[in-house]
Amino acid sequence: MSTNKKRVQFRAPNRLIDRADALAAVLGEDRTDVLVTALREYLQDATHDDTLVQEIAAAYYDDEIAYEQLKALVGAEEAANLRVLKQQLDEAFIDEVAGV
Repeated sequence: MSTNKKRVQFRAPNRLIDRADALAAVLGEDRTDVLVTALREYLQDATHDDTLVQEIAAAYYDDEIAYEQLKALVGAEEAANLRVLKQQLDEAFIDEVAGV
C-alpha cells in the first residue's frame, strides 16, 4: 500500500459515523482505519460488478476517464483488454466513416 496519503473531508450521516466509531472501538482501531478499510473493500467489490465495469468501460471509451484511472479501477489486465477493444472500435469507426 502506498505511503502517499491525501486528506479528504466529507459529510456523512451521524448514525453511520457512530457505527464506524463503535466498530473502531471494538477493533481497537481509529475511525480513519475503519473508513479506509470499508472504502477499499467497497471499491474492490464494486469493480467486480459486471454492470459497474461496463459503466467504467463506457467512461473510458467516451474519454471521461484516462487509462491510468481505468487501470486503477479494474486492474492492469482488464484495462489492457479494454484499451485494445477501444482501439479496435476506433479503427472500425474510422473504416466505417471512410467507407472501407
